[in-house]
Amino acid sequence: AKEYLEFAAELKGIPKEKRQGNINGVMSTAKIQNVKNRLIKNLSKGVKVDVLEGVVTVSLALNIKYNYSIMDVTEKVQDKVKNAVENMTGLEVADVNIKVAGVEMDRQD
Repeated sequence: AKEYLEFAAELKGIPKEKRQGNINGVMSTAKIQNVKNRLIKNLSKGVKVDVLEGVVTVSLALNIKYNYSIMDVTEKVQDKVKNAVENMTGLEVADVNIKVAGVEMDRQD
């Protein structure tokens, strides 16, 4: 994953001295620091990114905890993903599509 982010940053012309900080920020936001050395193709887990003519569309699946507002959670995720991708790559993010894959119920032990 880190190798891909480095490649994307280089393609976008992000200055070398700023790349590592940006890459670390994206990995932290996406919570992928523990898999940074794995190939990006092995990490999709419900995330798809399409880039067409410099415009990005992100599609992802989420599990949401019971009693959380689907609208609030998905809006916050959309904003965070859009900002992280645009800041990291310099590309315009047209859409962040979210599919609610499931609702997680609290365990009653």
